[in-house]
Amino acid sequence: EVQLVESGGGLVQPGGSLRLSCAGSGFTFNNFAMTWVRQPPGKGLEWVSAINSGGDSTTYADSLKGRFTISRDNAKNTLYLQMNRLKPEDTAVYYCVKLQGPVRDADFDSWGQGTQVTVSS
Repeated sequence: EVQLVESGGGLVQPGGSLRLSCAGSGFTFNNFAMTWVRQPPGKGLEWVSAINSGGDSTTYADSLKGRFTISRDNAKNTLYLQMNRLKPEDTAVYYCVKLQGPVRDADFDSWGQGTQVTVSS
């Protein structure tokens, strides 16, 4: 059974940083691309970033380039999202999503339970 467990969310002041983690199990982690998706309160899902299975190809939503960095440690079966210079509009539930193949534009497959990020003073 595929399991994705996010952690690292919380309350942070504007301008602060957080690093989200997503631990994957139940599948061969290094065979699959991964992505982060977020859902702001009262809004729909927003795609954030994706990374290929090997970790050497990444892509970001245009509005987040330069502030967010996606990475992965395949030895630890863990996906990361480093978020810097956070803004109130980054407040959302962040979901880790396994894709159906090794490339970062593969279809979505399995979702984690999400972790809440709140940016507020």
